[in-house]
Amino acid sequence: MTATITEPATKPRPLPIPAPPIDLRQTFANTMTMAYRGLLKIKHNPEQLFDVVIQPIIFTLMFTYIFGGAISGDVKSYLPLIIPGIMVQTVVLTSVTTGVQLREDMEKGVFDRFKSLPIARISALSGALTADMVRYFIATTLTVVMGLIMGYRPHGGVFGVVGAALLVIVASFATSWIWAFFGVIANKASAVQGYSMLIMFPLTFCSPAFVQPETMPGWMQGFVNVNPVSHLIYACRDLMNDGHIGSHFVWTLVGAAVLVTVLAPITVRAYMRKA
Repeated sequence: MTATITEPATKPRPLPIPAPPIDLRQTFANTMTMAYRGLLKIKHNPEQLFDVVIQPIIFTLMFTYIFGGAISGDVKSYLPLIIPGIMVQTVVLTSVTTGVQLREDMEKGVFDRFKSLPIARISALSGALTADMVRYFIATTLTVVMGLIMGYRPHGGVFGVVGAALLVIVASFATSWIWAFFGVIANKASAVQGYSMLIMFPLTFCSPAFVQPETMPGWMQGFVNVNPVSHLIYACRDLMNDGHIGSHFVWTLVGAAVLVTVLAPITVRAYMRKA
């Protein structure tokens, strides 16, 4: 009599459970978590704040006392023109650091781990950019405080100053997506710095930040009139000096919305391919 040995039936391998879709609420929560990480980096490396602490003070003092007498006759008369311009220039230029630090983090491999986590893909980038808004706030506040110390009295009152500061921070957040994109595609952090200077220096200096456009050559006035930084400066002057919200304010918000809408998905796709 022969015994028949039957092999146990092979259990079917369970199918992987698909990850639940990430909704807007989780995306926001992941972004805030990453932003908190960025703030911790600033806490442990306070030298990251040197540019937003030193630059507003130096720029305000230097440009005001160099150009004040030549352009407006005296420093006090020049302050309503220069303080909004310096505030815009300082904060917008500060947004460049976002892309530089992002490139440095990617070179260290930090973002490789983020890609493997079950979090919103955009949160690693949007969180870093959100944390940098603290730096924009510091630069904006120091510029206004320096102006007040030097004798600037904004007729727009608290509403005008706060409104202008918020507008600059929102615009700088939108601008930082440009440098985040360069931070993703560039090979080195120094390359991001080089690209940004080629773009931002003409935009910030060929603007009404320091002088009225009427004193410029005709061809340069045409560039100044379509320069998006010019709209931001005019909007801040309207708010700080008159408490007025005009068309420049609207155009600035529209431009910021377009930048984020276009560049955020492009930057995230490039990040997922290369990070």
